[in-house]
Amino acid sequence: MSVAEDLATPENVIFPPGDLYSDEPPLETDLHRLQMTLLIQCLELLWRNRNDFYASGNITIYYSPRQRKSEDFRGPDFFVVLGTERKPRKSWVVWEEDGKYPNVIIELLSNSTALTDKGLKKQIYQDTFRTPEYFWFDPHNLEFAGFVLIAGKYQAIEPNTQGWLWSQQLELYLGVEQEKLRFFTAEGQLVVTPEELAQQEKQRAEQEKQRSDRLAAKLRELGIDPDTIG
Repeated sequence: MSVAEDLATPENVIFPPGDLYSDEPPLETDLHRLQMTLLIQCLELLWRNRNDFYASGNITIYYSPRQRKSEDFRGPDFFVVLGTERKPRKSWVVWEEDGKYPNVIIELLSNSTALTDKGLKKQIYQDTFRTPEYFWFDPHNLEFAGFVLIAGKYQAIEPNTQGWLWSQQLELYLGVEQEKLRFFTAEGQLVVTPEELAQQEKQRAEQEKQRSDRLAAKLRELGIDPDTIG
């Protein structure tokens, strides 16, 4: 066998380390991808001054009791771990994270995943992860539900008058706004995206300029040069 042929045999192929990648398949539609990104961006902006949480989505959580990445793994669409260092990760490896599991998980339903999300995954999050709060949301038909772990079993979270569900873990409401799942503060304020925040700041600047221009015009009517006032 030649050197070239020998190098081409499978046993000589070098694969990258498994921890470089997430085993989770890609999100099914643009709606799912945009919804996941929306949740992550909003929470990271709201908690921009905090360094004690990790929020991510569609990456793999490895939780094998034997600490093997080849078994026992799941990839929630969105999850939050509290009481941990805020830093980028390629995956969430429970035995490398002080045994921590997510405090909150949100699955985005689709026709192909709904039965698993409502059945098997819910069972795993309840019995193995023991995740305190689990929500699901369908970006297409807007089905939305949430559960809180009480005495080891998930109990449905009762909506408020606006149909929002309270997350004690996040100290935020989750609710559907303009066909998207959004966060709301305890006071009922929408948690904004970076784009919405920039737009709000632009509007405030424009309003302030309009007020300033009106005041300057009024002063000129009174014979006062506004540029001399300071």
